Amino acid sequence: MIQRLAELWEAAPPAFWLLLAACAYFAVMAVRLTVIDVRHHLLPNRIVFPSYGIAGVLLLGAVLTLAAADPSGLPDGAARLFGVPALRIAAGGAVLWLFYFVLRLVYPPGMGFGDVKLAGVLGLYLGYLGWPHVFAGTFAAFLLGGLWSIGLLALRRGTLKSAIPFGPFMLAGAAAAMVLLPA
Repeated sequence: MIQRLAELWEAAPPAFWLLLAACAYFAVMAVRLTVIDVRHHLLPNRIVFPSYGIAGVLLLGAVLTLAAADPSGLPDGAARLFGVPALRIAAGGAVLWLFYFVLRLVYPPGMGFGDVKLAGVLGLYLGYLGWPHVFAGTFAAFLLGGLWSIGLLALRRGTLKSAIPFGPFMLAGAAAAMVLLPA
């Protein structure tokens, strides 16, 4: 994401500011949701649902602003109207939402529906950067959650039936993919 910000600063400053606002919103949202999920095992709709609109508008705005500044990088036809990255943003959100929804259907006690709703928001951000980011962010979430669970078991602070808030690991995995992987 940092590399993408640097590129946008030179190519299209308005897109830079929109993406920077999206990143700032992500940081604030992540902190608020992490604190609430750790304390209450809850990802409130009053934070998650508006995040779809806010993230969507800011990320799509960055894509469209960049497309207006440099239309040569977009393919012809209908994709030119919205831009391939814009379709990837929506697809990333839909794919992650669907993936977590299937996990919830398969084993309902293993995942709350708040995690499913949050997955769609994270998919918007990761989809903006690309499919490798979507996969890496998802993998990192499960890796971090698994390591935390193993640590709890090893320290005898939990059992195999202990409930852990998964939202913070989802947010950390997405943040790791956004920061560590090149755009």
